[in-house]
Amino acid sequence: MPFSQFVLKVHSRCDLACDHCYVYEHADTSWRGRPRAITGVALDRVAERIAEHAIGHRLPAVHVVLHGGEPLLAGPQLLRRAAERLRAALPAGCALDLRIHTNGVRLDRAFCELFDELDIKVGISLDGDAAANDRHRRFADGRSSHAKVLAAVELLRRPEFRHLYAGLLCTIDVENDPIAVYEALRVLEPPRIDFLLPHATWDEPPKRPAGLGENPYAQWLLAIHQHWERQGRPIPVRTFDSVHRTLRGRSSLTEALGLDPADLVVIETDGTFEQADSLKTAYDGAPVTGFDVFANSLDEVARHPGMMARQSGLAGLSATCRSCPVVRSCGGGLYAHRWRTGAGFDNPSVFCGDLMRLITTIRDRIAPALPAAAAGPGPAAPGPGLRPDQLGQLARGHGDADTVAALAAGQLDLTRRLLAAVGPAVGEPWQALAELDASAPGAVDAVLAHPYVRSWAVGRLRAAAGDPSAEPDTLAEIAAAALIRAGLEAELPVPVRGGVIQLPTLGRVLVGGSGQAVVRGGADRFTVRTAAGVTRVVGFDQPADQHWLPVRRLGFVGGWSVALEDTDPQRDCHRWPAEARLTEAALGDWTGALREAWELLLRDLPQYAAGIAVGLTTLTPLRPGPAAQGVGTAARQAFGAVAIARPRTAPALARLLVREFQAVKLGAVLDFHDLYDRTDRRGYRAPWQADPRPLAELFQQTYAELAVTEFWAGRALAYQGVGGEAAEHAREQLGRRRGDTERALDTLLGSGSLTALGERFATGLRESLSPCLVMPLGTPPAVADRSARAGVAAPAEQPAPVERPDAAERSDAAERPAPADHSAPAGR
Repeated sequence: MPFSQFVLKVHSRCDLACDHCYVYEHADTSWRGRPRAITGVALDRVAERIAEHAIGHRLPAVHVVLHGGEPLLAGPQLLRRAAERLRAALPAGCALDLRIHTNGVRLDRAFCELFDELDIKVGISLDGDAAANDRHRRFADGRSSHAKVLAAVELLRRPEFRHLYAGLLCTIDVENDPIAVYEALRVLEPPRIDFLLPHATWDEPPKRPAGLGENPYAQWLLAIHQHWERQGRPIPVRTFDSVHRTLRGRSSLTEALGLDPADLVVIETDGTFEQADSLKTAYDGAPVTGFDVFANSLDEVARHPGMMARQSGLAGLSATCRSCPVVRSCGGGLYAHRWRTGAGFDNPSVFCGDLMRLITTIRDRIAPALPAAAAGPGPAAPGPGLRPDQLGQLARGHGDADTVAALAAGQLDLTRRLLAAVGPAVGEPWQALAELDASAPGAVDAVLAHPYVRSWAVGRLRAAAGDPSAEPDTLAEIAAAALIRAGLEAELPVPVRGGVIQLPTLGRVLVGGSGQAVVRGGADRFTVRTAAGVTRVVGFDQPADQHWLPVRRLGFVGGWSVALEDTDPQRDCHRWPAEARLTEAALGDWTGALREAWELLLRDLPQYAAGIAVGLTTLTPLRPGPAAQGVGTAARQAFGAVAIARPRTAPALARLLVREFQAVKLGAVLDFHDLYDRTDRRGYRAPWQADPRPLAELFQQTYAELAVTEFWAGRALAYQGVGGEAAEHAREQLGRRRGDTERALDTLLGSGSLTALGERFATGLRESLSPCLVMPLGTPPAVADRSARAGVAAPAEQPAPVERPDAAERSDAAERPAPADHSAPAGR
C-alpha cells in the first residue's frame, strides 16, 4: 500500500520541556544525534522522493505535516523552502495538503502571514486550561507556556487567519477535570479537537491514580462524550467520530483506532525514513528502518517488516485482539501501546480495558438511535420526556442545561415526525435520507436539529394542502448535508437554484446556472459537480471564498456556541426580512456585541444563560432599518433560532436574546402540553398593548416579560450606589416592567381558561417575579440584601461600567414584547 501521509521533521529540538513527550522523555534517544535542522539538500531530496512516489502510484493528493521538535525553530526561510520545494516537485493533478504542528509559543503574525501565503494549515498542542496545560507543558525553567499558546490561538481565530486554523491536540491526563479541559478547548473554536492517550507500554504502563476506577481513561473520555453529545456535537472530536464511524463499519480517522492500514511515514532531519513517531515510546531505536531519502525509495520503505505489520489489519493483531467483539472498532489500539519486552507487539494495547469500555459505552449510547433504513428517519420517543422538576423549572420561567436539552430532544423527535409525513411523497431524496439514518444517525440528527429544517417541513405540510410538487428538492439538500457531515464517499443529486446549492447547517456552494448537480462526500472534503461541468471541491475547514459561503459559528466562554445563519433561504420565516450575507466587518461587529451580551447574561441572568447555552443554536441577523432597529423575533416552528436586528448596545442585545429565547422555550412546551383553553376566543387587556389580545399572545408575552424584568433587576443591582442617567433608567425600567408583568399574571390567573398546568406556570412565574417586586427603587439596594433575593443573580463585586442609554434603548419599540405567532403547534 502506498504512503499518502508524511511527517517531515524540519527541526529536532524544542523550546518546551513537556514531561510527557515521546521524543525526549521516553525510551528512544536518537534525537541526540540528529542535525538540529534539516538541510536544503535533504529537503530537495525529500520533495523528489515524495513526488516519485506520487507519480508511481498516481496519488490524487499527499498530506505533509511539518513537525519537530518544534518546527517553528526552523525559521521562516527554511519553512518557505520546504513548502515551495514540495509543491513544485509534485506532478500536475496531485494536490498538496500542507500543515504544521506546533506548540504555539513562537507563533506570531509574521509566521501567520507566511503560512497564509504558502497555504499551510496550523495545528496546535494545548492540554486545556492553565492548570491542566501547565501540568506537563512548561519551559525548561518551569515557566508556564499557557499564555503564549492562547495568544497563538487567538491569532489564528482572527478573520484574516481563521482559514489556517486546523485544530487542537490535547494529551489526556486523568487527573485533570475532563469537562474543564474540553470546555477550555471548545471555546477556542477549533475546527477539530484531538484527544490523545498518553504514550505508554506494558513495560511502562500509564498512571492509574487511586480512586479513579479501573478504566480512568475511558471514564475521562466518556464524561466528555456525554457532554459533547448533549451539546449537539458542536465540534468534531476525532476520537469520538472514529468510534462512531468504525462501529458502523466505516474507516477510522486516526491510526489509534480501527483496522485501516497505516499509510504514514516519518522523515527525520537527517533524511532517514522512520516508522510512526509514537514507537519512540517502546524502546530505543524502535522506529528505525535503515532507509533514507538519499539511497532508498518510498516503495522500499513500504516493504519494511515494521511498515508491513502496521498495514496487515486483523491478521497483524494478537490472538486476544482477533477474538475480541470490538476489534473492528478498536483495531488493537495504537501499535506502540502494544509493546512488551519478550513478546514484542503481539499483545493487546496497554489501554485495552479503557478502549473496551469506551467503545462499548458509546455503542450502547448510540444504538437506540439506529432505526430501520426502510422506515426512514423515524421518531425516537413520543415527547420531550421532561421530569417533574424540569417542568417545574420551566414553569418558573427558567430551565437549566438538562431541561433545555430535553426540550431539544423532543423537538428533534417532532421534526422527524414531520419529515415522515412529507418525505415519502418526495421519493429518491427520502430514501437516501432513510439509508443515511441507518448508517450515520448522528449526522442526520445534526441536520434535522437545524431550526429551519423544521420550518421548511411545516411549510411543506401546509403548502397547497400537501401538493407533492411544493418544494420537494429541499429534502435532497437536507440529505446531501447529512451525507457530507457523515464523511461518506457516496453521491447524491441536488438541485441548483439561482446558481446556488444550499446545504443546511453547512452553507452555500456557488456554481452558477440552474438544473441538477451531484454532491460527493468524503472524509475531509466534499465535491460538487454540475450537469454543466462545473466542479467545486470544498474542504471541511475551508474558509469562505468566491465559490463557498460557509455558515459561521461563534463560540464564547461559558459554553455557548451559536451559528450566525445568513445563508439558508428558509431563515426568512420571521416577521422582518433577514439580512443578506454578512461582510467580514459586520461579522466582527456581531461577534463583539454577542460576546459582551453573553458575558452580561452569565453575570446577571445565570438562571437563563444555562438554557441558552444549550438551546439557542442559531441566530439570524435581521436587516437593519427604522422599523427593525433593536427588535427580535422567534418563529414558532424554528426551535433553537432567534432573529435579531442588532441594536446599538450590548445590554439591549442581551435583553433581546433572553426575551426571544423565552418564546422558543414556551413554544416547545406548547407542542406537547396545553397551558390554556385553545377555544377561548376572548380578548384580554395586556399592559403592553392598547387593544385586547388573545390569551395565547398574553401568555407568551408574560413569559418573555418575566425575563426582561429579571434583566432590569440585575441591572439595578449592578448600578447600586451609582447615580446618573443609566442608573435611573435601569430603576425606572424595573419599576415599570415588574408592575406590567404582575398585572399580566393577575389577568392570566383570573381568566378562568388556564389548565392545571397553565395555572402552575402562572404561579411559578409569580414566584420568580416576587424578589423583583420587593426591590426598592428610590434608594439603591444594599449589598447585604442581595443574598435574600432568590432568583435575581448578584453581579460581580465591582460595579458595572455606566452606559448611557441611547434613544433606541429608551423607546417603547425597543422594549416591548413582539406580537406572538398564533399558529397551531405542528405536533398537535
